[in-house]
Amino acid sequence: MVAITLAPEYGYTIAASVFSTVVVTVLAIKVGSYRKVAGVPLPNMYADDAEAKKDKKKMIFNCKQRVHQNTLEGFSSYLLSLMIAGISYPKASAGLGLVWCLGRMAYSYGYTSGDPNKRSMGAFGHIGELGLLGLNAKIAYDLIMSA
Repeated sequence: MVAITLAPEYGYTIAASVFSTVVVTVLAIKVGSYRKVAGVPLPNMYADDAEAKKDKKKMIFNCKQRVHQNTLEGFSSYLLSLMIAGISYPKASAGLGLVWCLGRMAYSYGYTSGDPNKRSMGAFGHIGELGLLGLNAKIAYDLIMSA
């Protein structure tokens, strides 16, 4: 059995998780606040494609909704990777978490600019995800080899 001892630096990892949650929450607020502006009533998740082609506000709403949904699709695996990596590498995981957050923010900014192709502005955020996966793989390897 392995005992897990958290270093005081694990606080950085927790801070990164809090910041990540704030980023996701801000994306949700942007969707909710723009819904009325775009005239997309609940319970519709998106504006109809034909409407979005005619009305730029509806298209931007769809982009805001897609940014939020895309972020949520990977959030649980990102957060789990962050928290596990932080056990052994608290500062590195926090730094990679910050990269992920900044990438999500840039992705949102580009995607919701009115030109969805600008979403690639946030592609650097994948460095955070891949880095966390690498740290998790290292931890798994170390644990297996010590068995």
